[in-house]
Amino acid sequence: MKKILITGGAGFIGSHVVRRFVNRYSDYHIFNLDKLTYAGNLANLKDIENASNYTFIKGDITDAEALKVLFTLHNFDGVIHLAAESHVDRSIKDPLAFVHTNVIGTVQLLNAAKEAWKDDLDNHLFYHVSTDEVYGSLHNPDEFFTEETSYDPQSPYSASKAASDHFVRAYHNTYKLPVVLSNCSNNYGPNHFPEKLIPLCINNIKNYKPLPIYGKGENVRDWLYVLDHAAAIDVVFHKGKIGETYNIGGFNEWTNIDLVRLLCRIMDRKLNRIEGESEKLITFVTDRAGHDLRYAIDAQKIMNDLGWKPSLQFEEGLEKTVDWYLTNTEWLENVTSGAYQDYYTKQYQHS
Repeated sequence: MKKILITGGAGFIGSHVVRRFVNRYSDYHIFNLDKLTYAGNLANLKDIENASNYTFIKGDITDAEALKVLFTLHNFDGVIHLAAESHVDRSIKDPLAFVHTNVIGTVQLLNAAKEAWKDDLDNHLFYHVSTDEVYGSLHNPDEFFTEETSYDPQSPYSASKAASDHFVRAYHNTYKLPVVLSNCSNNYGPNHFPEKLIPLCINNIKNYKPLPIYGKGENVRDWLYVLDHAAAIDVVFHKGKIGETYNIGGFNEWTNIDLVRLLCRIMDRKLNRIEGESEKLITFVTDRAGHDLRYAIDAQKIMNDLGWKPSLQFEEGLEKTVDWYLTNTEWLENVTSGAYQDYYTKQYQHS
């Protein structure tokens, strides 16, 4: 049985990856390593927490000694590295936290893998999951991020992810560590922490609270349904070429203001409100410092080389997302109240 370590598996994207691997691969044992910071929520995984091929480990990727013990004890065949601080606004307020987790944590993980696998590199894989924000901002409407686009990070968050990407490639070039990387566009879908745009707006619309939009709402993002991203990670892990990078995008470019207006229309319909009622909640606020204008990924490489493509257009995915949040009200209430942080103690430390 192969042993796969997934870091950050209690987070938004990570939980969907963990669930997919646990459910699809009975010949894998999935170890989920997560520090359970504010963005880690084990309730995301309660449907598979008792699976025979799943183990949760509470731990910190910056703890070198703990990682050494884990790699020695479990002899992992592969790593899918998703653990990261990911919110741009938080990175502006506290850049060092992002350096610590995203850069130092990644290097500690690379060191642990390098040492554990040094005598058998060919039968292991380190997969580093990153973001399109490392590429900076697009200004030409006909331009897209490709795997060859030069890095130009504009925020402390994207700078920390760019640094971690460089370290992963450096360990491949210097130590021959077998690696693959992917850079994804903005994810959305179930279990998204409600500080991010889409779940924040869903929750605020539901509760008649303002919908804060940076600047004029003209910033453009490419949106990727999180289950499509999990499927892409699956494909890259199993079929990706060592040393290669794959851009993963949804081919769904929307300005923030158009996205929020669409969301308002969907919510009005779902909540039986008068059409246009929720749009009145839109409030324009001072733009974020260093706010990139446009992200857009060219995902032709992963489509052509590995056969992956997104399954959902944005409107369909957004409908599914709204339905999930309106159905899973207890999950949302527990997150917004902070009660979700007690889940680990209740489920994993009860006597």
